Amino acid sequence: MSTTALPPSPDDVIEKLRDLVSPSYLSQDTAAVHIRATALIGRLKSLNRAANLATRAHKDATGAARQEMDQSHLGLQNLLYEKRHLEREIEKCRQFASIYQDIPLYPLEEFKQLAPEAARSEEVLQDEHQLMLNRLSFELAERQRLDQKRKELIQQKEELLKESRGKVATLEGVKTQIEALMKAASEVQKKVDEIVQTSAS
Repeated sequence: MSTTALPPSPDDVIEKLRDLVSPSYLSQDTAAVHIRATALIGRLKSLNRAANLATRAHKDATGAARQEMDQSHLGLQNLLYEKRHLEREIEKCRQFASIYQDIPLYPLEEFKQLAPEAARSEEVLQDEHQLMLNRLSFELAERQRLDQKRKELIQQKEELLKESRGKVATLEGVKTQIEALMKAASEVQKKVDEIVQTSAS
């Protein structure tokens, strides 16, 4: 079973170059040493290029990872900001005092008896929010109905008062006429009495 040979490390190549200047190579052929040195320097350059490429690749990968991490961090900050904003809005809504809390409503039992069937179904009665909306709608409708009834009664009252004032005026006229008649009758009676007395004497 063969294993893939690992490329020599730069330290190994430098060590081999150092060996070329050691005394053991003094007896070697200069051309052969020169060729070996050129090959080792070429290997060293190749390793340097590979190291530069690997460094650039790692740098690019690190930059991409950093950018992704920055984006994730920015997204997290945005989410936290939005969360705080929503929490503040929720708190504002909870503290909001609506006028409906001060409106006297029909008691729930009366609402169940008087409201239309659709406004007081079992499903509505189990939903507190919908139940309150239906009670407010029913209260509005009832107040509008009663206000209309009040306006009709006021109109009837005005008509009755007008009719009553007409009858009072007629009655006053009749009373005045009766008084005038009584006065005239009294004067006639006086004259008759005077004539009778004169005739008797």
